[in-house]
Amino acid sequence: MPLNSRMWPDVRIIVRDLGMLVPVVGVMALISLVVPLAFHETYAVSPLLITALISFALGAILYIPFRNAGDAKLKHGMIIAAFGWLLVAALGSLPFVLTAIFAQQGGVASPTLLHFRDPTNAFFESVSGYTGTGLTMAARADLLPRTLQWWRSFMEWIGGMGVIVLMLTILAGPRPGAATYSLYYAEARGEKIHPSIVSTLRTMWWIFLLYTFVSTIILWGAGMPIWDALNTAMTGISTGGFSVTANSIASYHSVAIELALIPIMLFGAISFAVHYELMRGKGQILWQDPQTRWVLIVVLMGSIFLVLENLAKLGPLQSLRDSTFQFVSAMTCTGFQTVDIGSWSSTAKLLLSAGMIFGGAAGSTAGGIKVIRMLILIRGVGWRFRKIVSPQGALVPFRIGEKAIDEAEVGHRLEDASLITFLWLSFLALGVIVLLHTSPEFSLSDVIFEVASAQGNVGLSTGLTSPTMPTLSKLALSFNMWIGRLEIIPVLMFIRFLFFGVQ
Repeated sequence: MPLNSRMWPDVRIIVRDLGMLVPVVGVMALISLVVPLAFHETYAVSPLLITALISFALGAILYIPFRNAGDAKLKHGMIIAAFGWLLVAALGSLPFVLTAIFAQQGGVASPTLLHFRDPTNAFFESVSGYTGTGLTMAARADLLPRTLQWWRSFMEWIGGMGVIVLMLTILAGPRPGAATYSLYYAEARGEKIHPSIVSTLRTMWWIFLLYTFVSTIILWGAGMPIWDALNTAMTGISTGGFSVTANSIASYHSVAIELALIPIMLFGAISFAVHYELMRGKGQILWQDPQTRWVLIVVLMGSIFLVLENLAKLGPLQSLRDSTFQFVSAMTCTGFQTVDIGSWSSTAKLLLSAGMIFGGAAGSTAGGIKVIRMLILIRGVGWRFRKIVSPQGALVPFRIGEKAIDEAEVGHRLEDASLITFLWLSFLALGVIVLLHTSPEFSLSDVIFEVASAQGNVGLSTGLTSPTMPTLSKLALSFNMWIGRLEIIPVLMFIRFLFFGVQ
């Protein structure tokens, strides 16, 4: 990157705010110390303390020299978000590597844990956790220490809301409103429950905490052990999908647990603004809000198509049970798994891939392109046809739900939806090409499924993702998870920054 005096003020702002962001991992590590102490995993205490020390030290090194830098604008926020998520993921990988090393020295490391001595596996797991994806390098999650089981769940829980959201919740008070919103928006957030970003953040966290608590109680009541219920609630409501069992939700063999998880996953894929209205007693918002309505419609339609596709192979009841759960898991971008998807037909895999690409609602913890963008594009095609056949100068309303959009705003919305969809599908194709060359033993449908799962931040797998996959495949999927979580534009801004600086 060509660095000159004109760019130096921008670099100071970026470095300063990165210095405020990376200590989030240190705070998480200190909170997590209660787990190894409670479960007598003494070998896991030092890894968490070392992670906290490195995080706080790096934060101080980045922040203190530039603490008087100017206010962050949107162009800075995009770069801070993209680079910051990489730094957070790198720091978040330390407990995996260090715990594996310390456990091996103590003679208590399982083969699953030993895979994390490889920094590439640890980084993949951390990226998957913070982006809320759920693809894993843990062949047997039930053999991991409780400390790492918790760390994986905690990463997804924080990542579902966003590490920058957490930083802003703690530090937003003294920050100017414009600077706060720039960072908030850069992390693929745009919803505002209240006029103030600070009030919006606090309301979002209260909703998130309440739903996590209620989900834990529901899953415990459905038959999960309390430890499993807590971790599954955290990764379910954050639409993350990490599990503490060997075979995800399939390990429980429980219809009650699967039925309990379906509404939890759906709630994770609904906008926080809708949840706020629900808490105010407006239950009709679930159908009145066009985005939520279409999430529910697409889930229903996709489940029906998948049930019909699997009917001959699985039979009516088993097809209904497995297909409905897996499509909800795919569409909400959660990634809980109850079956071996690799054994399903190519058509079934592509139906699930379509659900993962559509994703949940904007303003939720779900990934994918987002239903609202797909709805805008579909409505946009119909609107354009009506414009063509209407008399010149006629007013042709563009509606999302009951709301008519001003024609000047229509162009902006269609441009945004088209750009994100084009870039999303382009990087999906790039990821597919890379994996076809690095993992040629898998079919095209399996590769499309895996890349869609990574970029959609879902976590369902046909078996391609494993600790033994080529390093380039791991890095390629990590890249897809990263750009999927940030919705691509911040990553492109970061790459541009590396070559041309902030302009």
